[in-house]
Amino acid sequence: MNSKLNQQNKDLVWNFWQTLDNGQPTDYEKSAKTTMSSDVKWFGFDPINNLSGNYAFTEFFWKPFRAAFPDLERETHIFMGGISNGRIDGDISKDGHYWVSGTGYFNATFTKDYLTIPANGKKVKIRWGEFCKVENGKITEVYFQLDLIDLMQQVGISVLPPSKGKDNLYPAPAAKDGVLQTAQDVKTSRYSLDHIWQFIFNGLNAFDESNLKSMGMADYFHPNVKWYGPGGIGACLSFKEFEDLHQQPWLVAYPDRQVQDLDALIAEGNYSGGPGWAGVKATHTGTYMNVPATGKPIDFNGLDWWKREGEVYIENWVFVDMIHLFRQFGVDLLEVLQ
Repeated sequence: MNSKLNQQNKDLVWNFWQTLDNGQPTDYEKSAKTTMSSDVKWFGFDPINNLSGNYAFTEFFWKPFRAAFPDLERETHIFMGGISNGRIDGDISKDGHYWVSGTGYFNATFTKDYLTIPANGKKVKIRWGEFCKVENGKITEVYFQLDLIDLMQQVGISVLPPSKGKDNLYPAPAAKDGVLQTAQDVKTSRYSLDHIWQFIFNGLNAFDESNLKSMGMADYFHPNVKWYGPGGIGACLSFKEFEDLHQQPWLVAYPDRQVQDLDALIAEGNYSGGPGWAGVKATHTGTYMNVPATGKPIDFNGLDWWKREGEVYIENWVFVDMIHLFRQFGVDLLEVLQ
């Protein structure tokens, strides 16, 4: 990995976020034009979904979002960059892409209805996560999530059954070391990238559709791993909770799920992360959150960040676009708000 280029890319994205957070609408437009390619591909959360071009980004996402949350302040928990692997064999491809990613909260007052979610006029904490591909000094591709289910929970709206995990829990890393604005050790970053590939493709994808132990997850997750899941699933604060409260119900519903090739999987220092739009594919063959099996092919849009300590992961921050997931079941979770 070219550390100098990685740092330049991180500076580019960090400064862009500062302008979006603190500027006026004319500043958004100008900064988007200079920072994003004219045909940038923006992959977002349901119901906005995909946008094309920097104009569409500002007009159809950022401006309406800021109008609903005008005093927004970004709280960044993890910030990192890196070059993607691009292959499943654990060897970094020469034609990998450089990405910058981050996650945390938007702290704001909910002053105007957003995507049919009614404003409550109170302070809210909105989970956000983002991955930006940077090529030749421009952002050319973005994967972005807001956790709308978690936001609904904060304003007293329940569109899903009670979470099995703990709601509204999405903290910064316990060590408060997740914002990597300076260069990290290249060998450590390389090891982290190899390690996360082994975890996903030799672990998660090894499930035999019967026994959880077939994935060898206990070899990769610390017994006290903190797994911060999305709204509707909730956080699991140990490996046992992770297996009992999330993984078992998930695999009952989607036993054949497989992680796809992840071109944007990156690592820097002891942190790794990756987005996946249709990053996992499965068949809905079991009941999930009271929805009977539909037998339909399902794909999942999500984001993940992991923190490695030695040979195991001690923290994992997770987004799953639950509105997109349930829409594939034939259920519109936003319909109840209209």
